[in-house]
Amino acid sequence: MFALFWLAAPWPARHAQQGQRDAGFEQSARPFLTEHCYGCHNADMKTGGLNLEAYSTVASIVQDRQKWEEVAKKIRTGEMPPKGMPRPKEAEAQAIIHWIENLFEQVDRQSSPDPGRVTARRLNRNEYANTVRDLLGVDFRATQEFPVDDSGDGFDNIADVLTISPVLMEKYMAAAERIAARAIGADPLPKKPIEAEYSRKNMNLRRLNPSAVEATHRVEWDGEYIIRFGLPGERSADAKPVAMGFWMDGKLLNTIQVETKPSKLVYFDPYSEEEMRLFLPEGDHTFRVAFINDDFVKGLSLKDAYDNKKNKFIGSMLFVGPFPSQTEKASRKKILICDPNSGPACVEKIVSTLARRAYRRPVTKSEVASLVKLVNMSKAEGLSPEQGIQVAVQATLVSPHFLFRIERDQDPTDPAKIHKISDIELASRLSYFLWSSMPDDELLALAEAGKLRASLDAQVRRMLADEKSAALADNFAGQWLETRNLDVVKPDPQKFPSWNPELRDAMKTETRMFFEAMLRENRPLSDFLDARFTFLNETLARHYGIEGVTGTEFRRVDLKTDQRGGILSQASVLTVSSYPTRTSPVIRGKYLLQNILGAPPPAPPPDVPVLDEGAVGNTGTLRQQLEKHRSNPTCAACHNRMDVLGFGLENYDAIGRWRTMDGKFPIDVSGTFPNGKSFVTPAEMRTLLKGELPDFARCLTGKMLTYALGRGLERYDKITVNNISRKLEASGYQFQTLIYEVTQSLPFQSRRGEAMAVKPKEPKEPKEPKEPKEVDQR
Repeated sequence: MFALFWLAAPWPARHAQQGQRDAGFEQSARPFLTEHCYGCHNADMKTGGLNLEAYSTVASIVQDRQKWEEVAKKIRTGEMPPKGMPRPKEAEAQAIIHWIENLFEQVDRQSSPDPGRVTARRLNRNEYANTVRDLLGVDFRATQEFPVDDSGDGFDNIADVLTISPVLMEKYMAAAERIAARAIGADPLPKKPIEAEYSRKNMNLRRLNPSAVEATHRVEWDGEYIIRFGLPGERSADAKPVAMGFWMDGKLLNTIQVETKPSKLVYFDPYSEEEMRLFLPEGDHTFRVAFINDDFVKGLSLKDAYDNKKNKFIGSMLFVGPFPSQTEKASRKKILICDPNSGPACVEKIVSTLARRAYRRPVTKSEVASLVKLVNMSKAEGLSPEQGIQVAVQATLVSPHFLFRIERDQDPTDPAKIHKISDIELASRLSYFLWSSMPDDELLALAEAGKLRASLDAQVRRMLADEKSAALADNFAGQWLETRNLDVVKPDPQKFPSWNPELRDAMKTETRMFFEAMLRENRPLSDFLDARFTFLNETLARHYGIEGVTGTEFRRVDLKTDQRGGILSQASVLTVSSYPTRTSPVIRGKYLLQNILGAPPPAPPPDVPVLDEGAVGNTGTLRQQLEKHRSNPTCAACHNRMDVLGFGLENYDAIGRWRTMDGKFPIDVSGTFPNGKSFVTPAEMRTLLKGELPDFARCLTGKMLTYALGRGLERYDKITVNNISRKLEASGYQFQTLIYEVTQSLPFQSRRGEAMAVKPKEPKEPKEPKEPKEVDQR
């Protein structure tokens, strides 16, 4: 890239610039490299496969940019010079770092801007579900109905990997029919309520523990249902009432109080019933009912827990319904904006409004006419006008204009031309970034009027305040922090008997609410690393050993000790970065390098020896076992930085509980960063990490920009990342600054045409010894 711009300049100017830069290299860089680097990284030794003496001019450095950016990073973090070698003064280290960074910034400023190009992007499962919700008012579980979306660059909204298969198209067709029927509700409900019972007797009720059961049930129609719970048994006379919760797909729908002590009436077999009447959406759902924070059963054996003379437990669930809802469906109000029985004008108004919102742009007369034609054909076959509208809704949901986000090149005569995307396209970029859903009426109206760019910051502010911005916590943070994996991790029940669905859901909720608070309150990014607050309910507070929090509702809690603080001490993060049976300092260290510091280690070699699991906690701590395990000096380059971070979290077990012992041995979490700074507690490590806030901010910027654009970042995006990082620093690292700057950035607001810009070939280098690979001792 540099070479092209170099050649584009007049020769005298090129020569002068070259001379000035080479002089700067001799004055600012070479003395440092001679004193601290050439001793190992020379033509003879080539330590790590790197010969820095080979770079004698600025042009040679620019051509090997990636390697020199890595040099700057290692000097900044203190990894180089290595431990045991004389360390440069801080001012000297900063001077060489600034020289390298300034060199590449000059190159970037001379280069032509390139916003990149995003291919036509299919809605992923979450975007599809949210769009159906906002378009039609229908709750559709796309994550259960559709195949898993592929991921790229850490996220599942990357355009290049969101392909569409014949199987997925078939599912789209089936889903469109079901969603349209639910939205209009023109199909009649059954005349008599239907009963479906789940019990141990029927062998279709899963016992999760003595206080909780679960069943998978298909709800055939949207409607209200009576859910009746059979509760065999009774407890002692002094037993307290217990809260019973009812969940659908992990979401708590209702709680009631249940009396558990003996009744005054005499029963041969003690038994009682409780019931709820709730609206349930159509589809396959997992229902769970449980006594919440049930201390009574903790003192019972498994046999006594199911003895109806000694305990009251949940024995059955009965679904009765559907019953007509007492209120008109919100979906009908969204679609039927006038009475379709009143004539063709109303039908045309309904379908044109629907298509405009579904396609997220103004619609053509021919597009409206084709939908009106479907309604008329349905009426000719004997269907009602509402059922005809239902067919039009179904057709809309399988249109490519609904399923894909398509941006068009504005100048077909110049396919490589860089141009700003239209306001209409910008509205969709904005809404799917912040809401994972379609533009609302206000956003789309501004875009159609060509006024969106002029009020972009105001719209971002409004959208962040909207509850739909919770999608950033679910879809961005859930993938950045990998907390989505809580749905699939399975800690060993023998080692971690307290693990259950309620605890798992509480972990997810804490991190989601924490991220939302960081965003909506515009808190500094440093709070991600060591905030003095979190969000807890009684279940999670007990898990953390925090007193004074009761009930199922989550609330903001100020942290009184330094055991917890920020995302790195939250059980969700600690659980997904552990094995089912134990912690893993390597996994946790890699997690921090990859997701917090933006410096992922290389992949481990295939011949990693297996850790002796039986020795952990018996003949030594995990730390001692891993120190023996990685004694190979070739592993130290990666593990010296990775493992110190992981060991700093060893006070938290594999499901995030605080501990001070590893089996029979006290835990040692102390460590020293490559820059020489040391810590002896997790809190002290978090404080040191706050000192690396620029690296964290740059890492988060890259991930946020990737998510917002729906594509991986390229070399030409570095100037955008650098610009946003500088503005973040100037703002005091306020979180919302990151959002505003991403939406105002060149790649978010513009695109390159289909023809690829000509890229210079990377210079071929002589073959050198491969860098030593990391040994991942998990």
